Amino acid sequence: MTAERSTRDRLLDSFETLLVSDGSRAATLEAVAAHAGASKGGLLYHFHTKDELIGAMLDRLRDHAAADVERMRVAPEGPAAYYLNTSVDSGSDFDRALIATARIAQENVDAASETLDAVRADWLAVLFEHLNDRPLAQAIQLMGDGLYFNDTTGNQDPQALTSAHEILKRLGL
Repeated sequence: MTAERSTRDRLLDSFETLLVSDGSRAATLEAVAAHAGASKGGLLYHFHTKDELIGAMLDRLRDHAAADVERMRVAPEGPAAYYLNTSVDSGSDFDRALIATARIAQENVDAASETLDAVRADWLAVLFEHLNDRPLAQAIQLMGDGLYFNDTTGNQDPQALTSAHEILKRLGL
């Protein structure tokens, strides 16, 4: 039995869900509260403004990313294969947070863009640590970006991940 999510987490989940499904204009404080099954007063207890909600979402994304970087470092299949395997939208809380943050970044919210840049830099650092070859690390990161784009656009190529792993094999990774 899993523990019930706190009101704060439910509000953040709802904010991210609304950003992903309907965009920023639809993710009003009122809509977030209603989606989370909370009153607007309950939302305002945790987040006084939409900017505070965004800040908390970015903090949570950084926490998700830090945990992912640690899993990547110790992955039995190696960081490169781990990165490619996790570069498909699994529907996880982390995926939702990434997509929601990308939506906010598209509106020129510097903090969102900076957070996404930091997450990508951390992933690249682990790939570089493992491969000791920056261009190769960047190429693998770009393959992962392509896999993610392929998976989230609705035009998935079911062989894309298999092909990416074939490239790793050819490179001896």
